[in-house]
Amino acid sequence: MPRTMSVSESIVIHAAPSAVYEQLSDPTAMGRWSPENRGARVLGEHAGGTHVGMVFEGRNKRGAFRWTTKCTVTAADAGERFAFRVHAIGAKRPRLRGPIATWEYLFEAVDGSTRVTEIWTDDRRSWPDPLANTFDRIATRGHTFAEFQRANIRTTLERLKEALEQDSASAADHEEDGPRPA
Repeated sequence: MPRTMSVSESIVIHAAPSAVYEQLSDPTAMGRWSPENRGARVLGEHAGGTHVGMVFEGRNKRGAFRWTTKCTVTAADAGERFAFRVHAIGAKRPRLRGPIATWEYLFEAVDGSTRVTEIWTDDRRSWPDPLANTFDRIATRGHTFAEFQRANIRTTLERLKEALEQDSASAADHEEDGPRPA
C-alpha cells in the first residue's frame, strides 16, 4: 500500500502572526508544545534570531526511546513561514545521515488572529513503501508515520494555542489593572 508522504493540520490562535512565528521559529522552545520534542540546541551562531541555514540538534522522546536529530532551517520568513529539514538521527548524537523529514509552519492573518498550519513531509523517498510501513508500525506501535504525525501535530497546535492565548489573556489582564502602586 502506498504511504502518505505529507500530512497537515491547522488551528486559529488569537494572536498576531508575528507573535506566533516568534514562538514556533525558536527550536529551543518547541519542547513546550510537542508531545515528542524535548527542546533543541542551536549549533554555531544564533545571534540575530532564527535564519535560513541555522543548524540545531533536537532532543526527542517517545515512550522509553530517546533520540537526537540534526536539522537545518530552510525558511525563516517572519510572520509568514518557518521550515526545517531533518537530515541526521541517532541515539545520543545524530550520526546516521540522510533525508528524514521536513517540518513547515505557515502563518496567515485571519480576523485579528492567526491560522497556523503545521506540515510534516516524509523525506524517506528512497525507502520502499513496504519497508517504510513495517518500520513505521514498529516505531509508532501500530501506526504509519503519517497517522502518528497527524496526531502529534494536532497536540502541538492545541498546546501552542492554549499557551499563547493564556499569555495574551494574562497580558490583557495586567493592562486592565493599570499601574500598581510602588
